[in-house]
Amino acid sequence: MIYVTGDLHGDIDRLKTPEIKKLKKRDTLIVLGDFGFVWDGSKKEQKILKWLGKRRYDLLFIEGTHDNYQLLKNYPEEEWCGGRTRLISGRLRWLCRGEVFEIEGKKIFCFGGGVSADREARAEQNTWWPEEAASEADRERALENLARHGFEVDHICTHEGPGQLVRFLDLEQNEVDDTEAFLEELSSQVRYRRWLFGARHLDRSIGPKAAAVYRRVLPLD
Repeated sequence: MIYVTGDLHGDIDRLKTPEIKKLKKRDTLIVLGDFGFVWDGSKKEQKILKWLGKRRYDLLFIEGTHDNYQLLKNYPEEEWCGGRTRLISGRLRWLCRGEVFEIEGKKIFCFGGGVSADREARAEQNTWWPEEAASEADRERALENLARHGFEVDHICTHEGPGQLVRFLDLEQNEVDDTEAFLEELSSQVRYRRWLFGARHLDRSIGPKAAAVYRRVLPLD
């Protein structure tokens, strides 16, 4: 079975909860951005990544706004379940932006990244990376991959949410960034069963087809 959870920010205790400990060998856990375990490249971090890769389930993540893009790109790229990934360690993989994966018989479109609200307070290429925002190439790749699947998938997993949903959750946010605007465009172009996103640090369902996910561990179906 496929499960999703929200931003981990490198908190290993989140992966030791009873909900996650019960995952079985054939299960899959997708983290909706801000994975946080690929951050400083230290020996301690490499040890943790090896431990994560030895989980009995597939541990997958999309990138968020608190992930080290420079380090992530150092890992080998390979195709897996129909889309581009970066193999981090063992059963631990980064699901690259704009790809459609066929996992356990489900088509899942993944689009990580976003725009950090606090980027001016962080150091570029140290604690903040411009690559977090969706580029034109990212958007084109996403549309090409979706077109190959007839703009129909089972589920959409993103870090940020579509602009309309973001405004629904935060009534004080009057404007949306380019990534949120692009995702809102997709929401009207793509047929899907459920959209899950993690950046809001909320656990809240939005009607039958969308949910903000943070600490919950939700089955995808």
